[in-house]
Amino acid sequence: MSLSVDVFLHEPDGRRRILDVPEGRDDSAGFESWRETVWGSPPVRALGARFLPVLADRDLEVEAGDVAEFLREVALLRDHLDAIAASTERPRGLAEHREGLVRRLRNLEVAALHTRVVGGGVLVW
Repeated sequence: MSLSVDVFLHEPDGRRRILDVPEGRDDSAGFESWRETVWGSPPVRALGARFLPVLADRDLEVEAGDVAEFLREVALLRDHLDAIAASTERPRGLAEHREGLVRRLRNLEVAALHTRVVGGGVLVW
């Protein structure tokens, strides 16, 4: 299993509708194990991240009003990418793990930026 990042809208009847991932866009937010080993890891928590560490316990839903703060958190993790990669390295090697982090952070950012266009939220599950 792997984590996915999607954009959602709240329907008038209160239901949440998950939008289709646009053609050519990657919706991967990492491996299922990343809930604890990366996003919920002590190094990520030590940076003050409050959104992504939620994944260690449950799926993450970022409402429209919190998207700007979520984007700041993604930028913070990107700023500390080398330290996060080194402290959460997987057996495949540091360079490959770092590249995986870069790609997943970009996917989170792209989804969050898309919510600004459609007025929705971000779901990582």
